[in-house]
This record gives sequence, C-alpha cells and structure tokens, in this order.
Amino acid sequence: MPYGFYQFVRFVALIGFGILAYKANEANKNTELIIYGGLALLFQPFFKIALGREMWNIVDVIVGIGLIGSLFINREKSQS
Repeated sequence: MPYGFYQFVRFVALIGFGILAYKANEANKNTELIIYGGLALLFQPFFKIALGREMWNIVDVIVGIGLIGSLFINREKSQS
C-alpha cells in the first residue's frame, strides 16, 4: 500500500482513540483513559515512532484484539 494510506490510517486512529479517551474521561474510567490516550499518542501521524515492521505488526494485532474484546465486554455490560 502507498505511504499515504498508512498516514491516513494513523490520522483516523488518532481521532478514534482521542474520542474513546474523551468518553472514558467523561465516564471516570481512568484506566481506559490512559490506555486510549497512550494509543492515540502511539498511532499519531505527526512524529513517527520507529518500532520496526515486525514490532508494529505485533502491536497492531494486540490493539485489534483488545478493541474487539472491549466491544464484547461493553456489550455485555450494557445488556446487564
């Protein structure tokens, strides 16, 4: 994929994690606020964090699994 695509994905991730951090702050969930804020800083497109391709792949998979897991956890909490 072209480099511009990855820049776009990082920008969207920054906005998404920023929104999640804001909502966690409103709900007084400090642990989630720190996690989402850290992820927003990690994925921000302005100052590239060089982790290497393999490490970024690992980070991407862990973050993806964590986000999918948080969807299921939040869904169960809202239905209870």
